[in-house]
Amino acid sequence: MIAIVGLIIVMGSVIGGFILAKGHLMVLVQPSEFLIIGGAAIGSMLVMAPMKTLKGIFSQLLKILGSGPSKKTYIELLVMMYELFNVARKDGLVGLESHVENPDKSSVITKYPYFLKNHHALNFLADTMRLIIMGGIPEHDLEAMMDMDLETHHHEEMQPSTTLQTVGDSLPGLGIVAAVLGVVITMGSIGGAVEEVGHHVAAALVGTFLGILLSYGVALPLANKIRVISETEGHYYVVLKQALLAFHKGFTAQIAVEFARRVISNDVRPSFVEVEEACRAAKSGK
Repeated sequence: MIAIVGLIIVMGSVIGGFILAKGHLMVLVQPSEFLIIGGAAIGSMLVMAPMKTLKGIFSQLLKILGSGPSKKTYIELLVMMYELFNVARKDGLVGLESHVENPDKSSVITKYPYFLKNHHALNFLADTMRLIIMGGIPEHDLEAMMDMDLETHHHEEMQPSTTLQTVGDSLPGLGIVAAVLGVVITMGSIGGAVEEVGHHVAAALVGTFLGILLSYGVALPLANKIRVISETEGHYYVVLKQALLAFHKGFTAQIAVEFARRVISNDVRPSFVEVEEACRAAKSGK
């Protein structure tokens, strides 16, 4: 939500300052300039990115209303892993098979809807657990396999922000294109009424103005915002990885969860006591 507030401040400050300087607001309304800049930006985006990335841009832009995983989200993840590891302690690795093969019917995983709706995290957990249940894979090989999975996912998640940043970088140039076309039109009207020439000059300058404003005030900040959100969400998988790796090394459920807790960012990291109390509550069925 704060991103929306920021965009409103940007636009409000620019337009408000223009009005305070006794500028005429309607001068900024130049449909032809919007068409040139906006159309060229959208067209170049269609050229440079596959449809998957374009869909990713729009889906990730919707995430700017959120803030990524919270402390509560991480506590739920740690408690869920604690419960799963305890299933293995009581029933052996075989006891995890039903939870891994049918997570939507798992008595443990279904208690945590945030995780259940996160398809990549769910698949990451299930695939890694299958390897652990099968046995025979050394710890360093399992870690390398998980790292490759996370690296691939991270690369895919970064594509929308990279594409949007490229478009943002090109907007000032597109604004210049619109301005040059405006100058061409202006040159064709020389010898006419002064008001007409002035109007064309203003329209050309508005093109430059729009290109710079949309680049540095909108597109580039949004590109950075979705990149930060993607990195924040990506750290969720790192926490999951550390828990699974510690479990594979043979640590107890509580210790494995502590390994995972230590890699959570400080601003959303629950304390040792908070996690311990949450695990006790889950164990007692509260």
